Amino acid sequence: MAKRKAKASDRSEQTDLRIIGGEFRGSKLRYGLIYKEGDAITRPMKHRVREAIFNLLSTESLGRHAIDLFAGTGALGLEALSRGATSATFIEKHIPTARIIQENIAALGVEDRTTLLVTSAFLWGKRDLPIAESKLSNQSAIRNPQSEIPWLVFCSPPYAFYVERQVDMLELIAGVRQHAPAGSVLVVEADERFDFTLLSGNGATWDIRTYPPAVVGLWRK
Repeated sequence: MAKRKAKASDRSEQTDLRIIGGEFRGSKLRYGLIYKEGDAITRPMKHRVREAIFNLLSTESLGRHAIDLFAGTGALGLEALSRGATSATFIEKHIPTARIIQENIAALGVEDRTTLLVTSAFLWGKRDLPIAESKLSNQSAIRNPQSEIPWLVFCSPPYAFYVERQVDMLELIAGVRQHAPAGSVLVVEADERFDFTLLSGNGATWDIRTYPPAVVGLWRK
């Protein structure tokens, strides 16, 4: 879930998001404008962008393990659970924001299907991503020795990361592509400053859609 800057005059603002479709359709998700050094660091993805993404995905949440990098409110991962994902991992470094994710998880009663990691997505990508691949594969093998659980990965960081931390972003996305099981889907949200051709190595084909100011790319393994 991407973070956005907001005016200081909005500092006391809090509102509710809603799940758009599936089992929990219409359920409210809490979010608050979380501030650090005067700037809002957490804002939800625009409703129309989230709706457009899940329209593109159609039924591809079904049977997948959702991984919500830079999770923010957790709306993307929770939307995936509502639409049939078997489980979800949320990764959020900012502790007050992670508490909001935990509240949203509890409100929907999906604690048994979720894992919340309070850590950097970049650190997770370097340290834990290969472990995640092995762990999820083992869980799948218990249920069905002939299959692995494909992933549905959402990568929606602050847009500035694509400029200020471009190398880290490219490494994280490449790592997900490498370790994701067959049948996985990766959704990347950026803005017009990011050149998606940087992700086209090794014959990767991306489905790119624009919802100003967002630019969304989908890759399927």
